Amino acid sequence: MRSVRQCSRTACQRAAVATLTYVYADSTAVLGPLAQHAEPHSYDLCAEHAERLTAPRGWEVVRLSPQYADAGPTPDDLSALAEAVREAGRVRRPVEPEVGAVETTRRGHLRVLRTEAE
Repeated sequence: MRSVRQCSRTACQRAAVATLTYVYADSTAVLGPLAQHAEPHSYDLCAEHAERLTAPRGWEVVRLSPQYADAGPTPDDLSALAEAVREAGRVRRPVEPEVGAVETTRRGHLRVLRTEAE
């Protein structure tokens, strides 16, 4: 399922569609498609902010794509959501230890079981 990251601009609640990074050594701002993962030194922008982006005087803006638009949910997103709902609704039966196993310790939801052969 696609990540729903928001635009990095203050008070903007729209979904991000592009990622902005800076190459300080070359005085260049690079605007490309939304990165797979959010990075600490990059900025995610919505379509409106990506289109209106300007750089400081003396800097160059490199646009890797001419247009940025939110594609919206895909059929894969809907399938992933339906599967997640099904999984959440499944009844889980507790796992019974094998015959002869004795619980020796417990840490949160984990149990240490020992059989008499050990």
